[in-house]
Amino acid sequence: MSSTRRRFLASSALALPYFLPSGVRAQGPSRKLAHAAIGSNGQAASDLEALMVGDRLEVVAVADVDLRNHAAAKQKFPNARIYQDWRELFAKEGDRIDSVNVSVPDHMHAAIAMTALSLKKHVYCQKPLTRTVGEARALRLAAREAGVVTQMGNQIHSSSEYRTAAKMVQEGLIGKVKEVHCWTGARFPQKVRPTGETAVPAGLDWDKWLGVAPFRPYQEGIYHPFQWRGWQDFGGGAIGDFGCHIMDTPFRALGLTAPTSVECTGAEEEWVQTPGRFQDSWPAWETLRYEFPGNELTGGAALPLYWTDGGRPPGAAVLEVFKDRQVPSNGALFIGSTASLMVVHFGSRPYLLPLEKDRETRFPAIPGSPGEHYTSFVKACLGEGKTTDHFDYAGPLAEATLLGTIGVREPGKKLLWDAASLSFPGEAAATARVQPTYRDGWKVAGLGK
Repeated sequence: MSSTRRRFLASSALALPYFLPSGVRAQGPSRKLAHAAIGSNGQAASDLEALMVGDRLEVVAVADVDLRNHAAAKQKFPNARIYQDWRELFAKEGDRIDSVNVSVPDHMHAAIAMTALSLKKHVYCQKPLTRTVGEARALRLAAREAGVVTQMGNQIHSSSEYRTAAKMVQEGLIGKVKEVHCWTGARFPQKVRPTGETAVPAGLDWDKWLGVAPFRPYQEGIYHPFQWRGWQDFGGGAIGDFGCHIMDTPFRALGLTAPTSVECTGAEEEWVQTPGRFQDSWPAWETLRYEFPGNELTGGAALPLYWTDGGRPPGAAVLEVFKDRQVPSNGALFIGSTASLMVVHFGSRPYLLPLEKDRETRFPAIPGSPGEHYTSFVKACLGEGKTTDHFDYAGPLAEATLLGTIGVREPGKKLLWDAASLSFPGEAAATARVQPTYRDGWKVAGLGK
């Protein structure tokens, strides 16, 4: 048995069982968090259900721009006060709440979370934390100054599979990491933005849904309730949806921070050549190459990290590692000097390639579950332990992810990134996309242009 293997077993031997039962450590003092929910349907409903496991959090206020969701929220939280405007909620409930979760479309994350941080409220904010790089940086710094508990809604960060994979890399089971490949089959392409408008559904406040974004006439089935991910005004396409999930393990395992460059090495041709799409929406597929500074785990060499989405093959290097085996549809592959590690997204254990290496290497799983991501936030807010996906960690991960949404709009160009100045030196168009422009009437101190 190698010394690396012995170290890994020694440090992990107490890590079983594989999963922690939901809420197993959520018992304790009777004090409850007074909590406000921004959003009440879809992902917001899932977040609330998970945050309430263990009965240590009470939802006292809810904001949702769609009145059609209010009755269900009132039925589920009969003692909560329901608002259509999150700004009114903060104005009236600011001295009554301890924490808030932000589970709405990406373009509103920063404005809501920043307002909560300014009131020194604990914040659970869904991935990818924000819509733009500049907003992610601002939230990270504001959270540090506020001194509150934060967590990004990247639930599988707390799963056993992702924790185990990070430990395997850190313990040297694949040697020095030479490159990382991340990919997903997800795609959110849109056609040219339609002209005209359709009637806004009764109960939906379209102005409040748009919030900080530029005004767009309502179009049925184009933006709300879910198609917004495919539009640059509101979301980040496939990398915006899945980047913080799939790039999370490389970030944690290798201690990554800011990349030094990002380059779009390919994108859907029709999207690139159609101004009405290129300016407004995201491509059906894209390929990106990041470069990160090297460290001990990479043998000192700079680390290339590749991103592919839209169901495109993830690259010749990945196919070479898998040879005749089927490549998973989503995941991250670490290519090391002695072996490779596949981290499937989501639900199966990480494994080594070639498979002979996997069969001869038996490693215990590090415990965890997506549910623990929520309960650890609640416990930390109550003074018990800490979160691991706090904004000091999640901020740089989100920044790197969102740099891809800038890189793809400069296809074929290697953009050098200066993280300290939040700029691409000599690239005015790319730098202009780092910070958002907020609509009049929706500006928030510390954010946007």
